[in-house]
Amino acid sequence: MTRVRLGAASLNQTPLAWDGNLAHVSSALDLARERGISCLCLPELALTGYGCEDLFLAPFVRQRALDLLAALVPRTSALFTAFGLPLEIDGSVYNVMAVCADGRLLGVVPKQQLAVQGLHYEPRWFKAWPAGRVLRGELLGRPVDFGDLVFDFGGLCVGFEICEDAWIQDARPAPRLAARGANLILSPAASHFAFGKTRVRRELGASAAAEHGLAYVYANLMGNESGRVVFDGGSYALDARGRLVAEGERFSYRGLSLMQAVVELPARAALGDAQGRVADAFTPPALDEPPAPALPPVQAWEREPNEEFARALGLALFDYLRKSGSAGFAISLSGGADSAACAVLVRLMAQFCAEQLGLEGMAARLPRVAGLAQAKDLDAAMPLLLRTLYQASANSSALTRAAASSVAGAVGSRHQSVEIQHLVDFYRSLAEGVLGRALAWQDDDLTLQNLQARVRSPAIWTLANAEGRLLLATNNRSEAATGYTTMDGDTSGGLAPVSGVGKHFLRQWLRWMETEGPAGVGAIPSLKAVNDQAPTAELRPPGDCQTDESDLMPYAVLDTLEHAAVALRQGPLQAYQTLCAAMPGTDPAQLKVWTRTFFRLWSHSQWKRERLAVGIHVDDHNVDPRSWCRWPVLNGGFEAELRELK
Repeated sequence: MTRVRLGAASLNQTPLAWDGNLAHVSSALDLARERGISCLCLPELALTGYGCEDLFLAPFVRQRALDLLAALVPRTSALFTAFGLPLEIDGSVYNVMAVCADGRLLGVVPKQQLAVQGLHYEPRWFKAWPAGRVLRGELLGRPVDFGDLVFDFGGLCVGFEICEDAWIQDARPAPRLAARGANLILSPAASHFAFGKTRVRRELGASAAAEHGLAYVYANLMGNESGRVVFDGGSYALDARGRLVAEGERFSYRGLSLMQAVVELPARAALGDAQGRVADAFTPPALDEPPAPALPPVQAWEREPNEEFARALGLALFDYLRKSGSAGFAISLSGGADSAACAVLVRLMAQFCAEQLGLEGMAARLPRVAGLAQAKDLDAAMPLLLRTLYQASANSSALTRAAASSVAGAVGSRHQSVEIQHLVDFYRSLAEGVLGRALAWQDDDLTLQNLQARVRSPAIWTLANAEGRLLLATNNRSEAATGYTTMDGDTSGGLAPVSGVGKHFLRQWLRWMETEGPAGVGAIPSLKAVNDQAPTAELRPPGDCQTDESDLMPYAVLDTLEHAAVALRQGPLQAYQTLCAAMPGTDPAQLKVWTRTFFRLWSHSQWKRERLAVGIHVDDHNVDPRSWCRWPVLNGGFEAELRELK
């Protein structure tokens, strides 16, 4: 048995941010040495950032990554580690780990399984490396092996599973690596957050460790790297029984989080001179201390979607704010659920950040937010971070005005109310003069609703522009699925924080925030003013008693149909059957009406989804055509399928 101090670093990287990425990696190396770590796992593509997309195909990007690698190799003294970068080999680009030990480049391990489902599009940029293939080449002026390698340091024999490699069970490298003598697998990853995904990632590592009798170390990225996804960290180490012995931070606001553990590695037979063996004289220091004990099950909140949503979106907002160079946020606060959720998330962002970094640390990371460095407490910081504006038309109620004021007071935003009816009247009169007729609710319902929604956009955009703030759009996923949103109205903004979840989830999350809230933060009772209302666009005259669900269908129904159509890719008939199974007590004829309504709205609304602001992916699927759900703008509208349903 060999005892080794292992480490895994979660890094907050940014595509093409060469200086910052190099600084984070260099700090991880230095901190690992200080702590006596001899084997360090770093995340996938940590030198360039994972989200470079088509820039992986740009030669200058790959050359920059090689320059960083050349600078980092000498900094690996007394360490075994590997650096992730894109690398051209024989005319094709691969996603690789450049493996180093004690100041020397030892070899290159390319990724074998490329992520292509859901958000991922890796085969557009990279070529998959065939299992078992090894070739000799040159990198940084020295001969090295490229391919399916294991690294032999006497009692330490290391192989790699690069993120997706571990997810394809019938092709994962672990069994082959174990058969070739590996007693430790390092798993560099860029695994984005989704509800409940932490447990799945740990189970993947545990199955390989327990089945093959080897230790397993996983390192993940952290933070909102490139805009649409948030990485949650969650690095871990497992012993040869598959037991969790160390876990890293999740949702950290620090640029670097380092996990460590002493792990006992089982003895392995000598590898001999087999192909793919890289032997080296690097020897980890002998350790007398006992191996790390198994940890209890993961924290309860890691299994709780409400808590995960609060923490994932808080971190996503923070990184988007600082990486975009914005001077705070702005929200058109309507008094309804969507804008209230956005405001609450900004408050949670500030609380989580202040808890981890302190107000001074927050101010240092957000230098564009004027006056933040002088704020004495969080209540003084919030008006600097968030401006909210309630814009009332003749159809607005005293209830939503009061609810908006209550939410603004609870989160601490700089809040004001303004009247916009004179602007609505002006544009209505202007249009009527051009049309040569009066606009009437019975004939021009959508036109008049949209007019009010769009009139709200210029004022909040102007305030955001004047103060350098990032305007948050308030649309949710249910609205995107059905097109129940006004383009250039409530969709206005540069970032849509809640667009990755449906309205049904969002409403229950707000009720949870009202009564419980995140661990260590607590509830916001003032949200009762929002939660007691039936969701409404409040765009028709008050006498119409407009509600979202009367315009559409119950949100629980809508979200069930959306999941069937998008996540399960079911047509109308299959989605109707799914809905019947989910709601057995509901009139089938009514379920059929809702199914037809959903598919008609979905098929006619793709042009809107193409124009929505950047959203954050948090669920197992989304409706964003630029990440998860590519769909034709012009289509047949399910005419044949809806006839079958009828």
